[in-house]
Amino acid sequence: MSSKRQLLELRVETIRSIAHGVFILSFKHNFHFTAGQIIAVDIIPDGKPRLYSIASGENEENMEILFDEKKEGKLTPFLSKLHPGDAIYVSEPFGTFRTYTDPGYWIASGTGVAPFVSMARSGFGKNKILIHGGKADENFYYSELLESIMPQQLIRCSSQQEDTKYYKGRLTQWLKDQKDLPTAYQYYLCGSAEMVVEVRDILISRGIPFQNIISETYF
Repeated sequence: MSSKRQLLELRVETIRSIAHGVFILSFKHNFHFTAGQIIAVDIIPDGKPRLYSIASGENEENMEILFDEKKEGKLTPFLSKLHPGDAIYVSEPFGTFRTYTDPGYWIASGTGVAPFVSMARSGFGKNKILIHGGKADENFYYSELLESIMPQQLIRCSSQQEDTKYYKGRLTQWLKDQKDLPTAYQYYLCGSAEMVVEVRDILISRGIPFQNIISETYF
């Protein structure tokens, strides 16, 4: 997915690898944003930027994005090679994916956890349960941070690691295993199109009203 929004030149503050091929990149900013919003990012001012969910809190000095390096990707192989002080080109935040203080579930796969990390860091985690799906335990990004904010409200589903210390299976299976999913709750989904469609179908089959399901799809 790309965007032609105007990009502003900023400077990389930090970049670090947190799992195989997965990175967190941060930069200083002067944007106002709402947790759940996205930004367009590139390494040149007139290229074809890609969209990333903001992972930092609304009041934090540095803005963070979480990304999975794709060897065939047009941008992530270059993002992963950046160093502190390098230029990065970023749009102002935009998008309507947001959460409220009502009880609800946050459901994410892989790096789709980023907007929920932003929401948790911005104070919206009190009445939420986060269900995060990943291939292995190392793919539960921001685990320590999330445990410090909402320790009793995390459900991690490891689909491929045999000796996982979390739920063994896909997050969709976890949902199917539940006898009771509250129909009055809001359900927020973020992940691939396939994941969003599959989870939405499961929720609807369990009596969750369509209007209670809010989704953000990444490509």
